[in-house]
Amino acid sequence: MDINEVFEKKVLERRLSLKISQETLANMADIDRTYLPDIEKGKRNVSLRVADKIAKALNVSLKDLL
Repeated sequence: MDINEVFEKKVLERRLSLKISQETLANMADIDRTYLPDIEKGKRNVSLRVADKIAKALNVSLKDLL
C-alpha cells in the first residue's frame, strides 16, 4: 500500500468514526467540497498543506494519517 492509499483510508475511517459528511469535513478543512471525495477515492495527490488542513479538521496529527 502506498502513502496515498494509507492517507485516503485513514481519512475515510476517521471521518466515518466522527460521523461527519464529506461536505462537513471539507468545510472544516477549508477545502472545496468536491475535492474531498476525490481524495478518499484516490483520484487526487494531496499536498502537505491540504493534508495538514484535513488532519487539523479531523483533530489528529498529520502523522496519524500517514
